[in-house]
Amino acid sequence: MDLATLRGFRPAEYEEAADGYRTTGDMAGAAKDTIDNRISAGMAGRLRGEAATAALRELRGLAKNFHYAQTECGLVSTALNGFAFDIAAAKRKLDAAIEDARADNCTVRQDGSVGYPAGKKPGAEKNEPGGTVSGSAGGSPTSDALERQAAGIHPNPYYGRAMAYANRIADALREATDADAKWAPKLRALKADDDLTVSKADWADAQSDMGGVGEAGKGYLDSLPQAPKDGTPAANAEWWKKLSPEEQAAWLALRPDTVGALDGLPATVRDEANRVVLEEKRGQLQMELDSIPQRPANEWTWITAGGYPSKVHTDEWMAWHNKYGDRYEQLNKSLKGMRSIQDRFDRTGERGLPEAYLLGFSPEGNGRAIVANGNPDTADHQAVYVPGTTSNLGGIGGDIGRMENVWRVAAGAENGSVSTITWLGYDAPQDIVKDSPFSHYANDGAPAYNRFLDGLDASRTVDSDPHRTAIGHSYGTTLIGSAARQGDLNVDDVILAGSPGVQVSNADQMDVPKGHVWNQEAEGDVVPDIGRFGHGGTDWHGAFTIPSDERFGANQLVTDTEGHSDYWKENTDSLRNQGLVVAGKGDDAELKPPPDRPWYMK
Repeated sequence: MDLATLRGFRPAEYEEAADGYRTTGDMAGAAKDTIDNRISAGMAGRLRGEAATAALRELRGLAKNFHYAQTECGLVSTALNGFAFDIAAAKRKLDAAIEDARADNCTVRQDGSVGYPAGKKPGAEKNEPGGTVSGSAGGSPTSDALERQAAGIHPNPYYGRAMAYANRIADALREATDADAKWAPKLRALKADDDLTVSKADWADAQSDMGGVGEAGKGYLDSLPQAPKDGTPAANAEWWKKLSPEEQAAWLALRPDTVGALDGLPATVRDEANRVVLEEKRGQLQMELDSIPQRPANEWTWITAGGYPSKVHTDEWMAWHNKYGDRYEQLNKSLKGMRSIQDRFDRTGERGLPEAYLLGFSPEGNGRAIVANGNPDTADHQAVYVPGTTSNLGGIGGDIGRMENVWRVAAGAENGSVSTITWLGYDAPQDIVKDSPFSHYANDGAPAYNRFLDGLDASRTVDSDPHRTAIGHSYGTTLIGSAARQGDLNVDDVILAGSPGVQVSNADQMDVPKGHVWNQEAEGDVVPDIGRFGHGGTDWHGAFTIPSDERFGANQLVTDTEGHSDYWKENTDSLRNQGLVVAGKGDDAELKPPPDRPWYMK
């Protein structure tokens, strides 16, 4: 970049263009939300038939297009701001060098060279004639030393100063040229296919675009206010509120994974960030899955061993399995979970179901997903459900469905607005025998659960305190108990279902008001019995105490389901009683009568 171009550069023009793209992205986002949460939701709640199904399919495709446009416009906006930031920094250096040269009686020429006037050193008899010098960018210690030596030898004192100005000008021009070369391909890459289909390849490309813009814009992003390191939810909320709209857009465009994971930020912001992460990861993982060679069709063969036929895997299948099997299984599990989350988005409006908010998401490891039915930032009643052993991203659909059922019952209680949240925010035990007997899964996950609950206070957007319920199933109850034992469990009620124990021996230790711990144990559920042998229970005079025991002191809710997994089955007393507690009507829930004890134990 030459001197005239850099001097004429106006960062405001690029910043205005960035604002335009940001506005366009905001409009696309608003259109997406309108289609998903009003138009599609309204149709899903009222219309049936093939025509309605086809229309919904087209509308959801249109919403995906708007979402993609929103994401790409955010990247273009941030890229333009990043380019303007880099060039403006170079321009400031150039302007400062020119101003300093002029103040020192030197003249900067159009080609970047610097003319210096006649002058003489102290003690010299006559002025030495002036001249012109050209600078060089990126000096080394050796070249700098040589230039200082030349300046010391030169009889004109202006020579050395002019050389320094010329070098500063050359450095500024080089910096601007490098910024231009860096940003030009990144901006050219932000170009969508000329069709109306947003494919998995488009979203994978968007993730690549994000990486490219993020790499080029590191200096720009580093210049913005940074999120608090290990910040509390309140500190995170305060940081976000103080960002300008431009700064918020940059964080959402370049670091949606960071924004989406910060407890305390508004639900709408976390949802926007996590949906981008979801779409981009889904495109990336689907393309990776598609690249894996197809499994051999001949999986089994027969061999004769010891005179008896045995069925074994073929060599071809074993070779494929050893090379691709684990990754193939992991990809399918992650993609299944992502489809389940998308299915929840698509169910908005069905049977009155409110809009969904994706408050956390990651496909790494066993996966993370936090999905809310209704906006918790405005809800009068919140419920945060923790699933138990074997929970992972691949099976998130069932857990989301459970909280949909709780929402319908609690919302039907007509005691204010409700938000029910599925919180898979920890590494749950994946094996009942090998993993679930250990408490470290609960102890490691409990701080994150407490942070999330505190974040629901920090992100509140209405001037009222919500009524909040913690719901745990199986090992999830152990995590909630650990959260109560480790610190402030920021809830008003606790519901425990199929609990093997909660690490404390009495309901009064659950960190909620007396009488606000509720328990369910169904006929045929063997997990509480496992707890009585030590899993998660608390030793009490030689026996292990769990929430189903009378001495624990929990309210024992009437439970008419059977087994370990049906506590949220529709049209049951088990579900109805949970919904009443969530809606703040625990007094209306039906309790089991106390056990009939012998007269000498009464």
